[in-house]
Amino acid sequence: MTWLRRKNNRLRPLDEAAAYARCHGDRDESVRIVKLPPRRVHYEALLATGEDIRRSLEARIDARDDEASATAPTV
Repeated sequence: MTWLRRKNNRLRPLDEAAAYARCHGDRDESVRIVKLPPRRVHYEALLATGEDIRRSLEARIDARDDEASATAPTV
């Protein structure tokens, strides 16, 4: 029953130029590849990490819970 098996066609990996040509056809004069310089870090001291944001959120939640328990009427 080997004649019933399908041949497994494997696709070869494409580089960027081949993928562009397959999707958009040949490049013309209006398409240019430009390398951009790396982005600068703006206001590094002001940017918070995810861990800093998590800690401040937990502190705000804890403060809200403490405030709610202090103002809650006791029965």
